Amino acid sequence: MFDLDKWQEITAALKKNKLRTILTSLGVMFGILILVTLLGIGRGFQNNIQSSLGNFATNSTVFWVQRTTKAYKGLPRNRFYQFTNTDIVAIKRDVPELKNIAPQIEGWSGNATNNTFRTDKKGNFRIRGTSPEMNMVNPVDVTAGRFINENDLKEYRKVITIGPRVQELMFEKDEEPIGQYLKVNGIYLKIVGTVKPLSQSMGNQDDFIQMPFTTLQRLYNRGDKFYSFIATAKVGESVDELQNSIFSILARRHSIDPDDRQAIGNFNIAKMFNKIFGLFDSIGFLFWVIGFGVLLTGIIGVSNIMHVVVKERTRELGIKRALGARPVEVVGQIINEAVFLTSFAGFWGLVLGVLIVEGIGKMTEGVSDIPILNPYVDINVAFIALGVLAFFGVLAGLLPALKAIRIKPVDALRYE
Repeated sequence: MFDLDKWQEITAALKKNKLRTILTSLGVMFGILILVTLLGIGRGFQNNIQSSLGNFATNSTVFWVQRTTKAYKGLPRNRFYQFTNTDIVAIKRDVPELKNIAPQIEGWSGNATNNTFRTDKKGNFRIRGTSPEMNMVNPVDVTAGRFINENDLKEYRKVITIGPRVQELMFEKDEEPIGQYLKVNGIYLKIVGTVKPLSQSMGNQDDFIQMPFTTLQRLYNRGDKFYSFIATAKVGESVDELQNSIFSILARRHSIDPDDRQAIGNFNIAKMFNKIFGLFDSIGFLFWVIGFGVLLTGIIGVSNIMHVVVKERTRELGIKRALGARPVEVVGQIINEAVFLTSFAGFWGLVLGVLIVEGIGKMTEGVSDIPILNPYVDINVAFIALGVLAFFGVLAGLLPALKAIRIKPVDALRYE
């Protein structure tokens, strides 16, 4: 039960030497403040990376064509080839680990000259052939109209979606782009959607004009050829296994030596993201170590002060023992003082840490040059930090308390 006299005694003991109590409290307070601030900033860095990814499928792998490095089946080394639309069909049919596969073709962008016209407006934009699956791999926000669909691919429709930069330069603010036409590299294409990138993981996509990749193949006289695609694995499936399965199919279809891994360019996006998230875990652990080290310094200070307190109050403790106080009561008093001191200082360190993190969040809001986004202190971290404080508060008071009960009451009463 709550004992008012006991807590009055604790506060009176701490007030007896205010400067010492304040300095000891500051050590604990700054320890928890540094810990909370570092973890909050770390969360802000992580939020910034995740925001730049948007909803990009991290369980992905990219393939692109390269020259062969080995002769095979009478074909010379250094041979160039291209992927075909039937490769996509075969991969979809024969790879059970596959979830989505999205070909991607870059069109001619005019070599820095204007390639897009509409009435008196003109601009130079990046042209890309895409597919509906691309919106599963690297999603965009369709702000108006729709995205490219399967019928667009099958019927080679001359339709496009445009990014924010294209809409800004080619249309007035109050103009509706949907249903309008842009003349791109001499060909009129109908706008069916306006899109906004959700991530910049594949570079700035604000100035893209995207059309069905089959349409781009026909307009640019590329037949059924393309150079790269992105594939994603089903949930629970290994991206490495997906890579190997796709490589085997492509090698067989294009007469590539199965051991010629350099002939088909490949990048495992899943591994890259695992490394990034592993790095954040390591940084978070480092922040815990730094904050814990500073906090431990404060706790050691509390323990040292409690040793001094015990020494100063040896006679008082002896009188209590002589009057019948049990050892557990003496130990409890010392531990309560240490826990109260560390918890009180830790609470204010936690509050100040949260305020600092919130302040950093306000100052960096909308500032793109600083890689921090919405830093915050996880409530679980706050409870863990307070729990750690309470635990070490007990340890800080335990050794001095054990020392106090080892003193015989007779010796304590004679102590000066």
